[in-house]
Amino acid sequence: MSGKKVVVGMSGGVDSSVAAWLLQQQGYQVIGVTMQIWQDEEEFVQEAEGGCCGLSAVEDARRVAQVLGIPYYVMNFKKEFREKVIDYFADEYLQGRTPNPCIACNRYVKWEALLRRSLEIGADYIATGHYARIVRLENGRYAVKKSVTEGKDQTYALYSLTQDQLAHTLMPVGNYTKAEIRELARQAGLPVADKEDSQEICFVPDGDYASFIERHTGRRIPEGNFVTAGGEVLGRHRGITHYTIGQRRGLGLPMGRRVFVREIRPETNEVVVGEGDEVFSGTLRANHISFMAVPEIPIGEEGRFLAKIRYGHKGAACTVRRTGQDEITCIFEEPVRAVTPGQAVVFYQDGCVAGGGTIL
Repeated sequence: MSGKKVVVGMSGGVDSSVAAWLLQQQGYQVIGVTMQIWQDEEEFVQEAEGGCCGLSAVEDARRVAQVLGIPYYVMNFKKEFREKVIDYFADEYLQGRTPNPCIACNRYVKWEALLRRSLEIGADYIATGHYARIVRLENGRYAVKKSVTEGKDQTYALYSLTQDQLAHTLMPVGNYTKAEIRELARQAGLPVADKEDSQEICFVPDGDYASFIERHTGRRIPEGNFVTAGGEVLGRHRGITHYTIGQRRGLGLPMGRRVFVREIRPETNEVVVGEGDEVFSGTLRANHISFMAVPEIPIGEEGRFLAKIRYGHKGAACTVRRTGQDEITCIFEEPVRAVTPGQAVVFYQDGCVAGGGTIL
């Protein structure tokens, strides 16, 4: 691929920096780009937290680009990020759902917006520092394959990428462990070799989602009742944005036993709690479906897969049945804990992402 032009999304972290170096070593013409997505410079500078969208990220990425001797630019995606990620994040919580903003960012900002702009300036590919691999399968389809290191695998957040997007994407980091990536960074003399990874959602560095939503929307989230499934009032909650399905800590209910969030009802401003066995489900429904490694399943037909219902889920065997134009039903062999509306369900087959959707 010598001479092909690739735009590398550089967050200022070690993974995307090494991705740029690896592609340079492979003979690509590398251009470094940081996406300007922070909305307010005071609020979104994350010097200490190691966030991926603050001004400190620009400085780190610029220093890496200087070491590599590659062109470097900052592209403004503030509007796309606010509309597609931040507004979505807040709105989902207000509807009693638990969103995954990284999936929205990947779909609408990193791939839809960045790829489009990169192709417009003559690039052949974009590249990221994700721990994942892109493969071309025997059936001719492109797919995201799990990285060589299970602990860092990031394929869950990439299920919605299209065939065209995958055909124009490179992910060189997925062939290495994190320790190997840091060692490569040291060998290349990159100044971010020992930079800590970002742990929180980049636009909520303190992890206080509820306070962020109140600031962003200008709305005070009202208190309401904790109730049983039958409607018995157990106490008062702080506002539905403080809770997610399966949550046990921070409820503040003097029950004398462990209880968990079972359901969030925004229409009545109630948070339903129950016993541990009540947060297990044998089925789920999902929409906004996407197929990747496998061709689209026709309505009424089904397939067997391993499904992950959250990023840290190890996966569970299931049957996926296409039940509508934009709906699937997933039937698990054994009940799974805390099926959470708003999160993604992602299906795997032979280590590759077969498809996925948003849990209803």
